Amino acid sequence: MRKPLVSVVIPVYNRARRLSAAVASVLDQTWKNLEIIVVDDGSGDGGADRIRREFGGRVKILALPRNRGVSYARNRGFELSRGAFVAFLDSDDLWRPEKTARQVAWMQERPELLISQTDEIWIRNGRRVNPCRHHRKPSGRIFSACLPLCVVSPSAVMMRRRFFAEVGLFDERLPACEDYDLWLRAACRFPVGLLPEPLVIKHGGHADQLSRTVPALDRYRIRSLIKLLSTSLLTPSQSVEARAILERKCRIYLNGCRKRGRLDEVRRLELEIERLGVRPEDC
Repeated sequence: MRKPLVSVVIPVYNRARRLSAAVASVLDQTWKNLEIIVVDDGSGDGGADRIRREFGGRVKILALPRNRGVSYARNRGFELSRGAFVAFLDSDDLWRPEKTARQVAWMQERPELLISQTDEIWIRNGRRVNPCRHHRKPSGRIFSACLPLCVVSPSAVMMRRRFFAEVGLFDERLPACEDYDLWLRAACRFPVGLLPEPLVIKHGGHADQLSRTVPALDRYRIRSLIKLLSTSLLTPSQSVEARAILERKCRIYLNGCRKRGRLDEVRRLELEIERLGVRPEDC
């Protein structure tokens, strides 16, 4: 098989210690036609300098002057990339050595796929854990599974370059759940393949994860659903499913806002969902 270039984009913000291990796991890939782009999102811990010292010219470094968020960093990394395939790696995760080779070969055998992901090994607080049933990865037409929560992992995906021409980039207005937003836009139109091999080591449980530092993540999932329902991308049945999930998430989120006295936020969200024909009393 031909050996296409694979671009690997690694966004990082103040994770110098973990970043070195992530970069090393890409350099250790059995697939050698790689372009590694580290996007330093305004870090203050010297991570970019450490990568230059350790890996030299084998890694491209894009140093952003200030912190703009993971969506902005991933998008700038993609724009700098040249590969026929594009993959992302979070700075606290690792790839097993055969990940790229296995996934490229798997996608070359399935030219209809624009995007695929692999399975993962989950490490929490230094110990291996099994994902809950609702976190198990689906395959194919997965839009329904994507609605309640994120079932696609950024560190496990690989896309053909034209994926981004079809679907667009990460939404830079979202400080979190930006991946949930992108996968919804993709899954409503295209299948998402699953290579059922644990080729990514996903680390969690540390204090600087977005899920720990950004409160009330469902507010951003709600924003993504409102955006999606405002487009013409969805089929009638997909629209019904998305609306039902929006109502459920709004019910929980609005009740929390009311209990905390955030009544201006309640009214703003009620006005937004009213425009979509969702009745606030149903939430």
